[in-house]
Amino acid sequence: MDPFEFVEESARKIKKMEVRGAAKIARFAVETLKKFAELIDRDFDKNMRWASEVLLNTRPTAVSLFNAVNYVMDYSGRDDEEKKRDAIGRAMEFIRWVDTAREKIGEIGAKRIKDGYVILTHCNSSAALSVIKTAFRQGKDIEVIATESRPRYQGHLTVKELSEEGILVTLIVDSAVRYFINDVDCVIVGADTITVNGALINKIGTSQIALCAKEARVPFMVATETYKFSPKTLFGELVVIEERDPEEVAPKEILNLRNVKVRNPTFDVTPRDYINLIIGAIPPEMAYIVIRERLGYTGISYEEIKISARHFD
Repeated sequence: MDPFEFVEESARKIKKMEVRGAAKIARFAVETLKKFAELIDRDFDKNMRWASEVLLNTRPTAVSLFNAVNYVMDYSGRDDEEKKRDAIGRAMEFIRWVDTAREKIGEIGAKRIKDGYVILTHCNSSAALSVIKTAFRQGKDIEVIATESRPRYQGHLTVKELSEEGILVTLIVDSAVRYFINDVDCVIVGADTITVNGALINKIGTSQIALCAKEARVPFMVATETYKFSPKTLFGELVVIEERDPEEVAPKEILNLRNVKVRNPTFDVTPRDYINLIIGAIPPEMAYIVIRERLGYTGISYEEIKISARHFD
């Protein structure tokens, strides 16, 4: 196996969304770096930097990818052999982090779900589904309404997964959320990124659901792992909202029309004021504490954070 071709093929799978979902992307990227570290036999630092850059360039909004790669790349050692052992060890540690986080989120979040609840979810979040499945396995009689999550229809994956679990689930088009919101007891979504001031970047359409929930006084909760909090936003850096191929949205006969432009943003921003809880029992305002304590970024005060992050409000 050529290690460089292996990394490039892994990057292609992420970019083409053959591997999708923030947690799955993070885990896959770390597995790729681990395998690459095992295969290379010279110029360890140079080659690891190359592999990390190739992976990081695939999905610019995915902070889980950024944090995952940077966690592995924070290796140390006196020579290439020591560095290789440390990088592989850090990769294995991160993979354990991914695998245990989802279970813990499910246990914590299920406490917020009462017997008889109707839950609305959007896209295909492994963390959000962990909460729902855990509540169901505890014997709670629940029902789920899932959006299609266009244009990639991740909601189809969600209803399939919940159906196989034995949970009653209703699939709706994204634009029907307001129609159904008064039948809903709570909304649970995942996250692609959490900014320093507690704003949520998630699948396009999330912010509209949060707005509907706020207007209808329905609790809106985010299930997410700490490696989805964005250290970059500590310093006022904007989260890049990825735009994908317009052909995902419209056929070529529409794209070829004169005076017609088609845009396809993958994510949108939900203000922290629309979020009741980030599951793990923290309010959105504590995002700075998570970034500082869990991800190890220090040297800037919370007052400075509030000033630098105003563009997310």
